[in-house]
Formats: sequence, C-alpha cells, structure tokens
Amino acid sequence: MTTDRFGNALSSETSETTQAIDDFVHGFLAYQPKAANILAAAEAHPDNALINAYAGMLWMFLEAPVAAQKAAPYIANAKAAALLNPREASCVQIAATWTAGDVPKVMQLCEAHADAYPRDLVIIKLAQYLYFNIGDSPAMLDVAMKAMPAANSDPYIHGMIAFGHEQCHNLEQAEASARRAMEIEPNDAWAHHAIAHVMLTQGRVIEGTAFMEEQAPRWEGLNSFMYAHNWWHLALFYISLGQPEKVLATYDAHVWGLEKSFAQDQVGAASLLARMELAGIDVGDRWDDVAKHIEMRGADTTLPFLTMQYLYALGRADSPAAEVLMNAVREKAATPGFEQGAWQEVAMPACKGLLAHARGEYDVTVARLGPALKRLTEIGGSHAQRDLFAQVHLDALVKAGHLEQARKTMERRLKYDPKGIPLNRMLADVYDKMDEPERAKEARLRSYA
Repeated sequence: MTTDRFGNALSSETSETTQAIDDFVHGFLAYQPKAANILAAAEAHPDNALINAYAGMLWMFLEAPVAAQKAAPYIANAKAAALLNPREASCVQIAATWTAGDVPKVMQLCEAHADAYPRDLVIIKLAQYLYFNIGDSPAMLDVAMKAMPAANSDPYIHGMIAFGHEQCHNLEQAEASARRAMEIEPNDAWAHHAIAHVMLTQGRVIEGTAFMEEQAPRWEGLNSFMYAHNWWHLALFYISLGQPEKVLATYDAHVWGLEKSFAQDQVGAASLLARMELAGIDVGDRWDDVAKHIEMRGADTTLPFLTMQYLYALGRADSPAAEVLMNAVREKAATPGFEQGAWQEVAMPACKGLLAHARGEYDVTVARLGPALKRLTEIGGSHAQRDLFAQVHLDALVKAGHLEQARKTMERRLKYDPKGIPLNRMLADVYDKMDEPERAKEARLRSYA
C-alpha cells in the first residue's frame, strides 16, 4: 500500500503522483515553496482526487476574493474522480466545502477527520488556520492535540501544539512544545515562530533577539510568508531595543519585496511600517509602494484582520482607495453570514478608528477603536499581530490629550515590555506632561540603553 510521509494511505499508484503529494504535504507544513508543485501535478493528473483537492486548498490560502474561483476547477476534478479511499474522500469534501464558503461546516468536517485520521497533519493544520481566523484559541489547541500520541514523532505537530498553547497563554507549555519540535527538526520555522511569540510576551527581548538571529539562516528558501513573518518578529525585538537602523534594514531586505501581491506579505509590511512610526522611526516614502500593491486588491473583505491593515496602509498613503475599501467594509458588515457579528460589531468600528488615526483624527480613533479592542480576538490574527491596534489606540490617547488613560495603559504594557525604549520614552513624555518629573526620569532610565 502506498502512503504519504505520515503513513496516510494513498490511492495513488505512481511515483510521480506520490511525489507530488509528498511535495505538497511536506511543503505545506514546512512552509517550503515546493508545496506549489501540486498545481502542475493537478494539471497533469486531473483524475487524481487528492492532488486536485490539495490544489484547490492551495488556492484558498491565497486569501483573496478570487481564491474560490481559482480553486473551483480543481475541486470539480476532485469530486469527479474515482478510486478514493475514505480519508481522501473526506479531504475532497473538506476542500469542496471550504471553496463553497461554508466555513463552520469545514470546521466540523476537519474535527471529524482529525478524530479518524490523527496523522493527517494537513487537515489539522487547516483546522488550526480556520480557528485562528476567528480567534478561537482553545479550539486551535484542541484540534492539534488530536494528533497525539499518533504523530508524536513528527516535528510539525509539536509546532502546531506550541502555537495553540501560546495563543491560549500557556507560555511554558508552548516553549516546551516548540523546543520538542526543534529537537526533531531544527529547521522547523513554525517552532521558531512560536518561541518568538513566547519571548515577546514574556519580555525576553534580548534573549528573543539572539534566538531569532541564530535561527535566521534556516529561513532561507522558505515561502515568502514564513520567511518574512519570522523576520517581522525579529524586527519587533529590534523596535523594543531602540535599534531603528536594524528595523529599517530588516524591513527593506526581509519583510517587504518577496511577494508583494500576497496578502500576508502586504499586512506584514503595513503592520511593521505602522509600528515603526509609532516608535518614532521615520519610514520615508515606504507607505506608497505598499499602498500601491494593496490598491490592486480592490474592495477586498476576505478576512477582517487583513482588511483592517489594508485600510490603514491606504489611509497612511492618502489613497482614494481607502474610501472604496471603507464602503466595502460597511457593505460586508450588513451582509448576513456566520462572521457578520465580527464585521459589524468589531471590524467596522475598528476600521473607522484606524482610518481616522491614519488621517490624524485622534479623538475619532479613541471613540471608535477603543471600544472594539475588547473584542478584537473575533477578527483573527495572533496576540502579537493584534497588538498593533492597541498601539494605535494608545498613540491616539496621547495625541488627543487623554493622558491619565494613556498612562495607565502604558504602565500595564510594562509587564511584557519593561525595558522597551519606545514605550518608556513615550511614558516619560506623558509623565512630563502630567508634571511628574521623577517618574519621567525613572522611565527614561528604565530602558535597555
């Protein structure tokens, strides 16, 4: 019997189709470009159900309005194919349901699939991704744990478990799982990513910088998302350390420029530019190029987490496309669906606040974005990624003169960035404005410098 690398049975009987499946499975889990080989394989083998189901899934990860349209021909081939085993039939059903837009049903199917096939890490990874997009951290962890103990020897499940733990704030368990993944596969970039999250949350900035710099050579050759995103995490440490030259160099060489049309690369660039500006770093004309590529997306409301950052980038570049996208957000918020609550009650007011901040209307930001912060988990993204919106709100508090609220917010942030240079500098300025010179002096001294 032919199997994939995790021991899951395949109907495929040729070395060519088996290799194509292996390229996708390993490439998908390890963030390697070879996952895209599945598209050529699907063209060559329209009668292979699993290959075509995987090709459809790959298009859905494009995170763009056109994704389902691109996936549709492959899903049609997969559904028409014969000689399926039960696991493959389940994969086809999952891919077809996702392409049809029924995300709650996809989650149910993934859960059942994981129960039946705990070593099918592709479907477990997909389930984690979908739960991540709605902010259901406990479900992210629970579905990954279904692979244990069956997949205990595979590094990628430990990386998934690590990220699930981190998003649930189980930081010690998260680091232990990520370290286990690295024991099996030192090049597991997702495990590096989980440790970066842990160290950032725990304020281990110097240690986190050294760790990520040590791992960085291992990211060469990964797909643009994983390569850029891990460098993005390293840039966050550089910001806290007050190293603007390194942040700018990281942005230019490693974060922006690899795959400028891809959603995750665009929001990574937009998020880092915003954080640099909030930390007092001059980013020059870098917003213009990011906004130019985001404009090509049109009125893209595929995911609220992405749309919010698209909108902010368009606003910072003073692009007319910002109003077009804001109108699309209003329309999306009025459209019935399983995610309508997140759009209507969280994303739409947050978008209004973000666009106001980009335009210098800070009182509007406080009024609109502030109330949405408590429910931001519903729009997806990680804790570290969503922290951008909290930083924008904090900046608006200061600039709108809400000094007492800003002070309290910054003092709470000291718990996980106690020596951060931008944070302590901003806090010192607020203390000065509140006529507390001694506390301002303490804040200035409480930095890595």
